[in-house]
Amino acid sequence: MLTSLRISNFALIDEVELSFESGYTVLTGETGSGKSILLHALQLILGERAELSVIGPDAPKSIVEATFQLNESYQPFFEEYDLDYDQQTIIRREIAKEGKSRAFINDVPVSLQTLKLLTSRLVQIHSQYNTLELKSKSFQLELIDVLTGLLPERHSFVKKFTAFEVLGKELKDLDERYAAAVQAEDYDRFILEELHELSLGSTDFNQLELDITRMENASQITQVFGEISQITAENGSYELLYRLKSSVDKQASYDPLLQSMKERLDSILVELKELSLEADDAIDQLDVNESDKDILVEKWNAFNKILNKHRLSSADDLKSMYDQLTSKLNSLDDLLSACTSKRAEYDLLKQELLKDAGYLHEQREKRIPAILAMLQDRLKELKLPHTTLKFDLKQQMDLNRTGFTGVEFLFSANFGIEAVPIEKAASGGELSRLMLALQQLISEKQSLPTIFFDEIDTGVSGDVALKMGQLLSKMGETVQLMAISHLPQVAAKAAHHMVVSKELRNNRMQTTVRVIDTSERPQEIARLMSGEVVSEAALQNAHNLLAEK
Repeated sequence: MLTSLRISNFALIDEVELSFESGYTVLTGETGSGKSILLHALQLILGERAELSVIGPDAPKSIVEATFQLNESYQPFFEEYDLDYDQQTIIRREIAKEGKSRAFINDVPVSLQTLKLLTSRLVQIHSQYNTLELKSKSFQLELIDVLTGLLPERHSFVKKFTAFEVLGKELKDLDERYAAAVQAEDYDRFILEELHELSLGSTDFNQLELDITRMENASQITQVFGEISQITAENGSYELLYRLKSSVDKQASYDPLLQSMKERLDSILVELKELSLEADDAIDQLDVNESDKDILVEKWNAFNKILNKHRLSSADDLKSMYDQLTSKLNSLDDLLSACTSKRAEYDLLKQELLKDAGYLHEQREKRIPAILAMLQDRLKELKLPHTTLKFDLKQQMDLNRTGFTGVEFLFSANFGIEAVPIEKAASGGELSRLMLALQQLISEKQSLPTIFFDEIDTGVSGDVALKMGQLLSKMGETVQLMAISHLPQVAAKAAHHMVVSKELRNNRMQTTVRVIDTSERPQEIARLMSGEVVSEAALQNAHNLLAEK
């Protein structure tokens, strides 16, 4: 239950603090006095977004603070969101001029989403514009589930359907990946075969390049080897050095330096002889077979072609590509298996959902007549005795978050007139009465602590207004109820009365709210009848309305 509301520097309200009682409280005041400002302030507590224009001129921020009396059934919510539970829970919104908006539950900062989750269970605001919801198919179906007591089953279905949607996205992703893999399979296998023909694992392409270069320059290399082999030829370098060594040998024993040179000449002569022999052998091995050379060049060209084709730079890059393609092709079977498994899971859950949707549809059809009968009785009390109401349910082909039930709310307010879709039939006053009757049934099904009506009596007058006032008074016996009203019949049935007014203070208009007592109520009720100049007749009628129970 809402026990107090403090509003500071909000629009035309400088500072106001209100205390609320259980039962039915009415708020009255002249048009433009600021009754809607109270509603907007309360909507901030419900997590609605605020415009900076609501901030008054006398402070850097607007503050709206509400205190609720909570029972222990709310404690799990506080535990789930790591909040401090208190039976006297304080909810506060602050809107700063620099654009910052903050929300608090018992002085702990929370997100607007968390705030909404809590306050949606504490307060329900119904304005005259909410009657438009009656024309919404989704609202009509939700209304059926609330009134027939099927909300637990509906919530369970929504949870399962959400999991079904996630499965569907996962399956779609797997199917797309598999289709792309299959489409690329032939090309991948072609590339893999190209790489396989290169014998990447057994070919050293750096050595291959050297071998080809050597073959292409074989004649020049042979010439050089020939020159080296001539070192030992007659009158060659070897013979000259050998004769020199003989002279050194004769005198080496007489001079240590000559002995050293002798040893070095011996080494040089051995090396020159080996060079000559190696050059002879190399010449024999450089007999290039053109056929072999063509094979190597062809392999080298194939290697470079594939390297350039895939914009790679080395044999190691091609080996890495080969491994990746091999792994990709091997995983195709795994991907197909994953698709098959996910599809089986998806189909199984779909069958469960179809079964659950069938149960929901069956129960909706089964329980609707009792709800329509109760609703018809409420409408008779509101001077709509000949109303025809129907919920035309049809099973649709496709599943959605609420099952597969399609709904058409048919309405006729007059005897002998066939019921048609409500968006084509009801007037504003009829919609208001219908919505009030529905709200009464909802409040009996869902124990909302506080309901706030903003001019629910729009479009009605006379005896109908009196009946609406009586119905609101009856609802106030089981739920905290507040209503903004311009009708004396509706206001007179309230247990508590607040008056909203606007006056000039400190050179600007300000809205004030005050609770009026029993002695002041006749005057305010009479003002609703006759305006600012209250006649004796209006005053007497006000006394009569207040006396009626």
